[in-house]
Amino acid sequence: MNADIKKLAEISTKRERVIIGLMSGTSLDGLDVALCRINGTGFGTTICVEHFETVPYEAVFKNILAALCFKETVSLQQLTLLHRYTGDHHAAIINTLLAKWEIKNEAVDLIASHGQTVYHAPSRLHNIPDYGHATLQIGDADQIAVKTGIITVSDFRQKNIAGGGEGAPLAAYGDALLFGEKDHDVVMLNIGGIANFSFLPSEGKMISSDIGPGNTLMDQWMKFNFPGMCYDENAALASKGTVYNKLLAALHAHSFFTSPFPKTTGPELFNIAFIKHALQASEAGDATVEDTMATLNKFTGDLICKAIQSLTGGKTYKLYLSGGGIHNPLLMQYLEDGLEKADWHDTSEKNINPDAKEAVLFALLANECVAGDPAVFKGLSAGMPAVSMGKISFPN
Repeated sequence: MNADIKKLAEISTKRERVIIGLMSGTSLDGLDVALCRINGTGFGTTICVEHFETVPYEAVFKNILAALCFKETVSLQQLTLLHRYTGDHHAAIINTLLAKWEIKNEAVDLIASHGQTVYHAPSRLHNIPDYGHATLQIGDADQIAVKTGIITVSDFRQKNIAGGGEGAPLAAYGDALLFGEKDHDVVMLNIGGIANFSFLPSEGKMISSDIGPGNTLMDQWMKFNFPGMCYDENAALASKGTVYNKLLAALHAHSFFTSPFPKTTGPELFNIAFIKHALQASEAGDATVEDTMATLNKFTGDLICKAIQSLTGGKTYKLYLSGGGIHNPLLMQYLEDGLEKADWHDTSEKNINPDAKEAVLFALLANECVAGDPAVFKGLSAGMPAVSMGKISFPN
């Protein structure tokens, strides 16, 4: 038997596995790395996050990614080169962190690599008959496996699409396994570049979906107006501005927001062109950067509140937050004002750092890939095919 396959078989039968989860989101700001000790599978899974760190991307690498990601037309040579380079770069980050944490590479069973999304194309975005949903992530997992010596599971979104899903939000699978409660309705809200949720009712089927822009429009407007600034720290600019109601209405007017859940989206739709179109349609061209940032902040808050209110039906529920948006005080105030029935919680109560949650959940998907039974996901929700996700790369 091939030695790597034998090792994988041994890993699959272990009671406990050490898995590194990697996540690089639409903000393109860095790589989240979570080293997890995972016990069991399915609804019997328990997770201990032993180490977590976000490694910021260098400015040059970030700019290269920004020039490539979410664009309809790119250089195929650049795409090809960056696929390999990103995998190599992520491998180097892992090796550096393992040395820092004084953990030998051979002590890690698996790496779970989400990769970097360069384009997410649900059918409602491209509207080309016969092509269906599609998505593309780069960061060659063979580079990661060979350079670290650790079996790597990657490219999770493709099997979800092959099984009938849209390829997102995959956090739903981990949310279902870890956060559902028999006595309470639970909402898992993640505010990354895109805001998404998993609604886990105490009775009935769960619903998981993207909502729309989380941080992405605010971050892009900052970068557009202040090159080198990636975001509005502590909502400093937005807090000085005034919400333009006509601009707010123009932002809300897009048909994406009237389509039913579940649905997915990304910066391919919600970008600078989207903001400029709304500014022109609302005749708000005289809005200052501060005013536009204030309006974009309110826009994201409104979208999230409306989505959650439509699901919870006026009942109280537990709300767990994660993602970079939780560090935006103005956005959080909008949510606190609008979600009156929420019982506020933090994923750290479940021993998961809110900033680490997505990286942790990809570690969980790798665990299910090598040791779980996809049947546990059967019938949980529309848009969640019961499939085992991830492609496996061996070091040798």
